[in-house]
Amino acid sequence: MKKALPVILLVVLAVIALAIKQCNTKPEVVKPPVTIKKDVPKPKADDNTAVSARGLNRNPSNITYSKHARCRMGCRHIDESEVRQILKEGEINYAKSELDGADCKKKYAVEGYTHDNQKVRIIFAPCSDEVTVVTVIDIGKEWPCDCE
Repeated sequence: MKKALPVILLVVLAVIALAIKQCNTKPEVVKPPVTIKKDVPKPKADDNTAVSARGLNRNPSNITYSKHARCRMGCRHIDESEVRQILKEGEINYAKSELDGADCKKKYAVEGYTHDNQKVRIIFAPCSDEVTVVTVIDIGKEWPCDCE
């Protein structure tokens, strides 16, 4: 038994040393692989004619207005200059946008503040170099309106 005591003590110390080493090592962090898309052109910040990565042309050659949009603009006191301002400066709300389907079937919900401080959401439907305004919504106020 006296001869086995140093061996047992050595084994116990080795187990303790391994346990301490395991507790002090940091777990290995596995990062997901990075995918680089080379075929998607990125618009330049100073290029006003650039199309965003999702396809909304912020400076189209022509803006058309649906009959519904014209009616809503009248009810909500929003003019064409404010629509152009939101198109150029507003933020796309992807949760309210409909981006499935063909290019001319997509609808972008763009939100922002007009020059008279109305918080609005405008639905734009781009097709080629033209954008159609589908509807105009005042987020901050409910306006009486009789648009069909």
